[in-house]
Amino acid sequence: MKLPRRTFLHLAAGAAVLPAISRVANAQAYPLRPVRIIVAYSPGGQTDSIARLLAQKLSDHFGAQFYVENVPGAGGNIGMARAAQAAADGYTLMMIDVTSYVVNPSLYKKVPYDPFKDFDPIALAVTTTQVLMVHPSLPVASVKDLVALIKADPGKLSYASAGVGSPSHLTSELFRISLGLDLVHVPFNGAGPAIASTIGGHTPIAFGSPASSVAQVKQGNLRGLAVASKRRLAALPDVPTMAQSGFPEIECDARLGVVAPAGTPRDIIAQLNREIAKLVALPDVKERLATLGFEPSANTPEDAAAVFRVEAAKWAKVVREAGIRAE
Repeated sequence: MKLPRRTFLHLAAGAAVLPAISRVANAQAYPLRPVRIIVAYSPGGQTDSIARLLAQKLSDHFGAQFYVENVPGAGGNIGMARAAQAAADGYTLMMIDVTSYVVNPSLYKKVPYDPFKDFDPIALAVTTTQVLMVHPSLPVASVKDLVALIKADPGKLSYASAGVGSPSHLTSELFRISLGLDLVHVPFNGAGPAIASTIGGHTPIAFGSPASSVAQVKQGNLRGLAVASKRRLAALPDVPTMAQSGFPEIECDARLGVVAPAGTPRDIIAQLNREIAKLVALPDVKERLATLGFEPSANTPEDAAAVFRVEAAKWAKVVREAGIRAE
């Protein structure tokens, strides 16, 4: 039976609207079950700490459980591979350290994920930086003093990092190659051991995240010389920036963000983006972030994707020039 044209057009329009209605309904209902947030590092680090803070706040907001699953190993590659292979349904998210996330393909001969094809950005939740610190026994009071000391005795001083390819290592190498310094790199398995070695004077120089550095500087265990951010840290107001110290090329605006497996519904990504932006702006969250040396970030998924590409190019250049290779 042939339908009248008006009836046919009405039915066709209704059919076209149904998918849109279905997507809206799914977004409004999301999440219907627990959502895991994969962290590709061990518990206790800065990525883990921020992921747990967000998981708690998202759980409170949605009335459904968001929980952290730690999958450490291979510089984050194991956890990133697990997240990339997960179903793209909004029930697996990943909290990333953007620097490690985009630089691993340059560090390793083979990585089990593509940061630009295997994931969809959701949001850059917070920003932080690296703090340049020295053991109090070093006779330096500024970055210029430190540079002069290193150049006066090349190859004699060493610096600690949280591991090959970590933000502390990459920032240290940016510092070293930009200024033509002869420094010995001593990598550790994490920020804790690296900072402990510097406190002990075994490796008298270190770049470290504010989360691992602020308390040590305030207690006098280490001397903070500069922060590699555009602005001074609220947690260390007396420590100048690298630019204020005369070295604007030494910059590390480290970001932590949330991504999802590629193909995750756009309405769910948009919903999570909005809520994360709201949550990191809450007064109690901002206060907690400030004590850890973080600032909230508000951006779109498109903004995050652009940052990924800029950071990948910047740190890949450092990796090449410094000859860094992770195994």
